Amino acid sequence: MPTLVVVNFNIICATLGGFITIFGLVSYLLKEKFYLSEALISTIFGVIFGPHAADFIRPLDYANGSEIDLETITLYFTRLVLGVQLVLAGVQLPSKYLWKEWKSLSILLGPGMCIMWMSTSLLVWGLVPDISFLFALAVGAAVTPTDPILSNSIVKGKFADKNIPRELQKIIIAESGANDGLGYPFLFLALYLIQYTGDQGLGTAGGGAGKAIGLWFIETWCYTILLSIAYGAVVGWLAKELLHWAEERHYVDRESFLVFAITLALFIVGTCGMIGSDDVLACFIAGNVFTWDDWFRLETKDDSLQPTIDLLLNLSVFLWFGAVCPWHLFVENTVIPIYRLIPLGILVLLLRRLPMVLCFHHFIHQVEDIRHALFVGFFGPIGVSAIFYLYIAREFLHTLEVDGHQREDAAQLSEVLMVVIWFLTICSIVVHGLSIPLGKFGLYLPRTISMALSFENRSTSWSRTRSSEDRHTRSEIDNNRQERVLGSVFRRRRPATEADTTSSRTGLVPGTVSRIGRYIFSDIRRPHGATVHGADGIRGEVDETDDNKSQPGGDSPPRGRPTISAPTDGRVMGHAIARQDAVDNGPDCPPRPSAISASNSAVPSRVQSPAAARGEGTTGMPAGWQRSIRFGDEVAAGGSVAKTGNEQVLDIR
Repeated sequence: MPTLVVVNFNIICATLGGFITIFGLVSYLLKEKFYLSEALISTIFGVIFGPHAADFIRPLDYANGSEIDLETITLYFTRLVLGVQLVLAGVQLPSKYLWKEWKSLSILLGPGMCIMWMSTSLLVWGLVPDISFLFALAVGAAVTPTDPILSNSIVKGKFADKNIPRELQKIIIAESGANDGLGYPFLFLALYLIQYTGDQGLGTAGGGAGKAIGLWFIETWCYTILLSIAYGAVVGWLAKELLHWAEERHYVDRESFLVFAITLALFIVGTCGMIGSDDVLACFIAGNVFTWDDWFRLETKDDSLQPTIDLLLNLSVFLWFGAVCPWHLFVENTVIPIYRLIPLGILVLLLRRLPMVLCFHHFIHQVEDIRHALFVGFFGPIGVSAIFYLYIAREFLHTLEVDGHQREDAAQLSEVLMVVIWFLTICSIVVHGLSIPLGKFGLYLPRTISMALSFENRSTSWSRTRSSEDRHTRSEIDNNRQERVLGSVFRRRRPATEADTTSSRTGLVPGTVSRIGRYIFSDIRRPHGATVHGADGIRGEVDETDDNKSQPGGDSPPRGRPTISAPTDGRVMGHAIARQDAVDNGPDCPPRPSAISASNSAVPSRVQSPAAARGEGTTGMPAGWQRSIRFGDEVAAGGSVAKTGNEQVLDIR
C-alpha cells in the first residue's frame, strides 16, 4: 500500500526546487524590468516557507533541536557561499587589478574601513542601552565589510550596464571582495579585549589588555591575515600554471575547465578551515592571482556556468536566511526596544559609509563626481558577510566560561550581536533591494503623468473646438487632422454623438489613470535592448512645446510621442511598410509624406514600378509593402535603381 513519506528531505527538495523553478520563469521580468534583487525575493519566500508561516522549511529540525548546531550549520553555509563567490569575484577582475589599483583600494580598505567601523560603533553605543563601548566595537566590526553577494545586484545586469561606469563596477567588486576577509582584525580586537579585560578577566589566565593586543597581532594579523594572503596567492598561481599545462597538452575537457574556479574555491575553504586561517580572504586572493594573466577570465567570459552557480547559491542562502532569522527577537528582547532599533537601522544605512566616501572620493579616480560618490556611499550593503562574522563571534564567546557556564558579559554580548546584526542585515536587504525600483518609479512617474495629462488636455481642447459650429474651412481641416493624431495616440475613435462626448468628459479621471498605467506597463513590456527617444533625442524626454504638435502642413503625430529606435547598421536591409491611408482613413484622405523626402535627399522620395503606379505591388498587395532600401555599396553597378526579384530597390548614396 503506497503511503506518503512527508519527511524533511523531501519537503526541502520540493520547496527549494519549486521556488527556484518558479523564480526562473519570471526572473527576467523581476530583475531586468522591475530591478528587484534576487536576495530580497529569496528572503521573502524564506519567511513564507519558514517556521513563521507555512513551516515547510524547519531549520531547527535539521539541527536536531539544538540552537548551537543550527548556528554552526548557518556559519558553514555562509563560509561555503562566500568562498565560492569571492573566487568568482577575483576571477572577474582584469589582469593584475589589485596591483594596478592599489592606491584606490588602500584608501577604501585602510582609513575607509576604520571610519565605517567607528561610525557604526558610535551609533550602536548611542542607541543600544546599557552596553560598553567594547561591545559596540564588536557589533560595528561585524557589519563593517560590504557584502559581495548583495553588491552583485548593482554591478551586474541591465541597470549596471546603463548607469554604472565599468571602472566603478570593478572597484566595487574589488573592495567588497577584499574587505570581507579584512573584517577579522576589527572583530577580534574587540573580542580579545573583552576576553581579557571584561568581567575582570574571569576564566582566563590573566594578562590584561597587553595580552589581548599581543594575541591580536600574532594570531589575527600574522596567522589569520598574512598567512591567508600568502596561501591564497600560492594556491592561485599553482592552479593557473597547472591548468595552462593541462590545456596545452589537451588533458582537460571543456566541462572540467569551466568548473575549475569553483572547485578551487572548495579546496581553499576546506584547507584554510583545517589550519584555522582566513579562508574568505584566501579565496579572493586566489581568484585574482588565478586570472593574473587574464587568460582564464577571457576564456570563460561567454560561458554561463559560473553565473548559474552564483545564482543558485544566492537564492539558496537568502532563502535560508529568511527561514532562520530570529524575527521575534526584534520585538521581544532584553537588549534594545523596537523604537530604538528602527532608528538605529536607518542611521547605520545612512551614516556608516556615505560620509567616508564623500570625504575620500577625490582620491579615488574611479569615483568621478559627486553623483558617483553618493551612489558608492549609499550602496554598501550588509549581508552574508555580516551573518558570517556574527556566528564567528558567537562561537568565540561560547568558549568564555566560568564554572561550566558562559560568562555573564559574553552572554550579554551574544544577545546584542544576535538582535542588532540580524536587524541591520534585514534592513540592508530590504532597503538596497528596493532602492533601484523605487528610484526608477520616482523618476518615471512624474514624467508619465505629465505625458498623459498633456495628451488629455489636447483631447479636451479638441472636443471644445468641435462643439462650436460654422467654423472656417481651415479650422475644420485642422480639427480633422488633430482627430486622426489623437486617435493614433490613444488607440480609440472620437465619440460619435454628443452624449458620448459628454460621457467622455465626465470620465476624465479614470481615463487619465488608465493611460498612466498603460504608459508604465508599455515601458515594462518594451523589448530588451530597445531605447526610447523623445523629440529632443534624449532617452525618455518628451518636449511638450508647440513645435512638437501636429503642423498645419502635415498630419504626422506629435514628435513628443516616444518611439522605439531601430538598428543603426548601415548595411541592414528592411521592408518599408507604407501607411494605408486609403484603407484606414478613407479614400479622401491625402497620402502621408514619404519617409525620404526631396527636401533632405537628392533621391526621389518614391520610386514606383508600373504595378505600383496602379496601386498594387508585384504580388497584388498595396503599394509600398515590397519596397526595400539598399545602400550605395550594394546597388547594382551602373544605375541608381536596380531590381532584385519582385522588389523595387532604392539607391541611397
